[in-house]
Amino acid sequence: MSLARCPDPAAAARWCEARRARGEALGFVPTMGALHEGHLTLVERARRECDAVVVSVFVNPLQFNDPRDFERYPRDLEADARLLEGAGAQLLFSGTLAQFFPEVAPGASVPLRTPGPSAQGLEGEFRPGHFAGVATICARLFECVRPARAYFGAKDFQQCRVVGELAAELGFPEIVVCTTSRDPDGLARSSRNQLLTAEDRREALTLSRALFAARAAFRAGERRAAALEAVLAHALAQGRVEVEYAVVRDPTRLAEAPVAALTAARALIAARVGRVRLIDNLDLAREDGA
Repeated sequence: MSLARCPDPAAAARWCEARRARGEALGFVPTMGALHEGHLTLVERARRECDAVVVSVFVNPLQFNDPRDFERYPRDLEADARLLEGAGAQLLFSGTLAQFFPEVAPGASVPLRTPGPSAQGLEGEFRPGHFAGVATICARLFECVRPARAYFGAKDFQQCRVVGELAAELGFPEIVVCTTSRDPDGLARSSRNQLLTAEDRREALTLSRALFAARAAFRAGERRAAALEAVLAHALAQGRVEVEYAVVRDPTRLAEAPVAALTAARALIAARVGRVRLIDNLDLAREDGA
């Protein structure tokens, strides 16, 4: 089946409505484009679990607190379309901010949703307003597609929690969080990896090595957050990266530093490698990391 392309959200909404009227369950993969193998694994899982797969590509200005980051974000819609057709998606759509929010007068600001409690701390601290922008566009995307399930990668773990709270508030869709996709050397796949120089990419491996070291310590019996964070800090110090945060948290309480022994633990890192800001995280209790 070939990939249909809609030029704007209104056309996409009509396409989705027609599919739902036929009784089809839609799987939705919202993206900002510059697609890679990690995105395609989301599409492939959606294909297995749903009748049709819808993908959006929209570099959402509402979630960028740094205008330079927005301008530098990689874009190649035609390459994205080729990858999606190969992966078996049925619909690709994009649009402009004005098309997504036609009720907003030209020149006026889009009213932002208030995200849930999972938006506190970590990315919420270092990227003020980021999750308000995420919640605002995801709500509009969900309203447009009205999917049965929406698929997100665990690399953006805090975002997954925020989107889960949004879906609970809206009453749909089911949020499916998929294991972080990694290159063979361990680097988490990210659209921003395209911006790394060859040297910076080698340095970026410091993040995943630190996470794997913390996982080894946890699986060896270490349950103190401070000790696990010391493992992260030591490993990160071996590379040339500018760390913003490197923490170990109870995955259900991301904003709170643990005060007792952890039974579940997720290590989360944000760091700048050269000019590129990267994030990564790992479930320390699982062998696959998730």
